[in-house]
Amino acid sequence: MNVPFLDLRAAYLELKIEIDAAVAKVLDSGWYILGQEVEAFEDEFASFCEAGFAVGVANGLDAIYLALMAMNVGLGDEVIVPSNTYIATWLAVSQCGATPVPVEPLPATFNLDPGRIAAAITVRTKVIVPVHLYGQPADLDPVIAIARNHGLRVLEDGAQAHGAFYKGKRIGRHGDAVAWSFYPGKNLGAFGDGGAVTTDNPEIADRIKVLRNYGSRKKYENEVKGLNSRLDPIQAAILRVKLKHLDRWNQHRALVAEQYLKAFSGHDLVLPNVPIWATPVWHLFVVRHKERDILRNQLEQAGVETLIHYPIPPHSQRAYAEMCFLANDFPIATKMAKEVLSLPIGPQQTIEQVRHVVDSISHFLNRGLS
Repeated sequence: MNVPFLDLRAAYLELKIEIDAAVAKVLDSGWYILGQEVEAFEDEFASFCEAGFAVGVANGLDAIYLALMAMNVGLGDEVIVPSNTYIATWLAVSQCGATPVPVEPLPATFNLDPGRIAAAITVRTKVIVPVHLYGQPADLDPVIAIARNHGLRVLEDGAQAHGAFYKGKRIGRHGDAVAWSFYPGKNLGAFGDGGAVTTDNPEIADRIKVLRNYGSRKKYENEVKGLNSRLDPIQAAILRVKLKHLDRWNQHRALVAEQYLKAFSGHDLVLPNVPIWATPVWHLFVVRHKERDILRNQLEQAGVETLIHYPIPPHSQRAYAEMCFLANDFPIATKMAKEVLSLPIGPQQTIEQVRHVVDSISHFLNRGLS
């Protein structure tokens, strides 16, 4: 049996009639930039996230970048970011001319350690960016408390956490803003790039709307130096269809995760740890093992596709060579990069596929036992 890491085509086929009709409606409308379809999605996504506003943009990186711009982050500023995250979180900071300041994660949750933030704050710090990595909420209350005590903003990176709950409330409005990605592989994914920012702050929402559209509210009148970063109405139409099914799909992911947690409990595989206040959406099911590469190779031979999120932490990337980081500067992130392995998980994954993954990993974990 072959088990793909994520079957995007299966998701399309499940909703083919609805999606094809939604796309045809946009094509027939003759309106292909912003417009009613984007506005309708923004309203529906804001409501889903329990936020006052949502602004659609071109992709997840732009969502972080535009939100930072709306918070007046610029040259000479510092932004606190996790050392363990996808590099887009750092790149958005760099695009603003600011400096990313890495803080290590909690080993149990992979997310930003609130206890390490205060030591990283300087007079130049402007924003803290907790990432809800792998679909599990970061611990926001202490992060926000630290930010408020120092007069800082909080921008959440929710690219992997569509539909997740923190202490009973949807991710979408705890901090000053939340940046989202609708990359096809996300829990709520488009059929191309897309992104959004949700917020309860009308000034932030308004500024992003202007910045995403060449710095313009009215055609040929430009208030500020903006950029072209608009959510495509065809993608918005697709996202509107998928949004109606997101909770159900996330529930299926949770069932798959439950099977994995039950099957591998008590083994030398380090499993995800979910705090009692978190309801993750299991964008990824990430385990850790000291012999990760051997395990991955054996799973590949068994027809099980896996990925590594992420093999090279941002501080070790050549893109940030000028910052002269050393691997031992961030030992937790460095160690995670050597051990993490993402198992197949998705809303269309069958029980038979889950069993095959479990059996294949169990064979590895029980090797040498008789």
